[in-house]
Amino acid sequence: MTEIQALFERIAPIYDRLNDQLSFGLHHVWKQMAVDWLELPKGAAALDLCCGTGDLTRALARQVGRQGRVVGLDFAKAPLAIARQRSCHYSQIEWVEGNALAVPCADQTFQGITIGYGLRNVSDIPQALSEMFRLLIPGGRAAILDFSHPQTPALQQFQQWYLQQWVVPTARQYGLAAEYDYLWPSIQAFPTPPTLCDLIQKAGFQRVTHYPLLGGLMAITIAQK
Repeated sequence: MTEIQALFERIAPIYDRLNDQLSFGLHHVWKQMAVDWLELPKGAAALDLCCGTGDLTRALARQVGRQGRVVGLDFAKAPLAIARQRSCHYSQIEWVEGNALAVPCADQTFQGITIGYGLRNVSDIPQALSEMFRLLIPGGRAAILDFSHPQTPALQQFQQWYLQQWVVPTARQYGLAAEYDYLWPSIQAFPTPPTLCDLIQKAGFQRVTHYPLLGGLMAITIAQK
């Protein structure tokens, strides 16, 4: 088990509660925006990579309807168990324990793919992007939601303050300060928007659009095959 995998096994029970608290509920809005921008029709097939406890997966299921198909994939057992428990009314969802770098699905299976706060945590970003490209049908879209690099020095300072002075102390209340301490270095190591868009294009995508949120504190990047 990798260090990141073990981390998500540990934080799974309080992950959603902390997300609500730390984002003031806005993460639900951003996830719905990511799904909306895929423009999936009813009956479509969609994949949620690094699905965690399944927020985005369920949003995809609501979008494609009962006649659609959604796969939620994650490498950690504990979040998947919670996702299954919370999704008993979504018969169109299939939960899969697997690796985003080697998804056990055929080429050109999906019309849409989401990955929320997951690309930053994979061990090989170009490989994950190549997998998304492989799995999408021609014209299909991928939506990448994650922390980003703010557009001004003031917002950069705010992001660091927010993570170190609000997120980590809040996580400490649940005994998970060390687990959330990784956020700041992981965001610093994540590709900047121009670099990320370049990596997406190198994976084969034809159109890439980057949407900064909250001045670049977060971002949604849409890639079309």
